Parts: sequence; C-alpha cells; structure tokens
Amino acid sequence: MNRRYIRPVAVALTAAAALLLTACGGDEGGSDKDKIAGADEAGAKESASPAAGKSKAPDGVDRPEMTFPSDVDLVFADTHVSDPEQAAALGDAQNFVRAIRYGIVEQDVNDAAYKFYSEFESQAQVYAKDQIRQRVDKGLTISGKMRFSRTKVTPAENKESAVVSFCADSTKLYSKEVKTKKVHHTEPSLSDFYSWQVLMKPSKNAEGLWRAQKVQVKEKARECR
Repeated sequence: MNRRYIRPVAVALTAAAALLLTACGGDEGGSDKDKIAGADEAGAKESASPAAGKSKAPDGVDRPEMTFPSDVDLVFADTHVSDPEQAAALGDAQNFVRAIRYGIVEQDVNDAAYKFYSEFESQAQVYAKDQIRQRVDKGLTISGKMRFSRTKVTPAENKESAVVSFCADSTKLYSKEVKTKKVHHTEPSLSDFYSWQVLMKPSKNAEGLWRAQKVQVKEKARECR
C-alpha cells in the first residue's frame, strides 16, 4: 500500500533525449507520493553517494560539501564513460540529484548545493527548489536507500550539452517526520520507479563543472522496474 503525502513535481517524459537536446541548445506529477525517485539494476556495480563541505575535487572545482545523515543512502551503479566531457556531465548530473535530497535533509529551500549544480533560474533549478519546498512545507525529510542505474549519456552533436538518463528506484526510500522522527514505511509498487533525463551544460565560469538546465521525470516507469 502506498501512502501519499507529497505531490512530487514530476514531469511526464514525452520526448527522447535527442528532442531534449534540440529544445535546449544554446548558451549557458501529478501524484501525492511520500517517496522521491531513486534506482536499481541487477548485477551492476554500485557506489554509495560520497559526502560532499566546500572542497577541491580532482578536477579543481571548488564544490559544496553534502554530508548526509546515517539513515540516508544514495547508491549509484558504476557506469564506465570513456569520454572525459561525458564523464564530467554524468558526475555532475549525479551531484544535482544528490543536491536535491541534500536540500531536503537540510530542510533548506535555498540550499547552496542544488543552486551550484543547476543553471540560474533554469527549469532544473525550479524543479529542485519545488521538490525541497514540498517536503519542508509538510515538515518531512527522507530516510532509507535510493538506487540509480541504467545510466546513459547522450551528447549533442556540437558537444556543448549532454542528456544524462537513468532509472530510479525508491522502494526503500521513505518519508520521515522532522519533529517526531517517525518514518512512514510503504509497500513497494510501480509508483516507486522513475525514468530521469537531465540536460547538462558546461559552466562558462568554472572549467570542469557541468550544470543541470532541464530535467524530465517519468512516473511509474515500467522499464525501470
């Protein structure tokens, strides 16, 4: 049984990655659900979400740190990407997803992390803020494990942007009341599976950094189950 409290700002996925790229070139849903998208793939290698405070990454970018509580675990299936630009886009798409969840656990609709990993006033930034706001307004945070897998990076022909797509499984991610610490456990269902596409573009101001410009999320994604 699914208990539904929060209406995620999930957008129906109506375009392929190529269309998302075409629509977003240039310069730099509807259901009440407790959980937020996550993912899993049988047999895939997985890496836990790293804690991220301001620190210099190997690429030299001064990134905000995101340290999650012990009861929140974000797990991304390892994905080999040989092209360094595509690998950077993938890494920061994952960071964008982490940043949304970090804003929720921090209960801060203006948290710096999601703003760092999304273009200013972009659709992706609005999406992130709305996801966080819905939880904060209800006095809810998250608890449990999210899994991400079936990752693919589709670069634009001009290589000035890329769409990062992946599946998300939130069957083990639950809402948690901030005041009482009560966790709202639910039974797994198709509503726990999502298909994501995130349009990433390289930052003009920080070499090595990619930022989210647009995000599309398909609910009840059978292909991700």
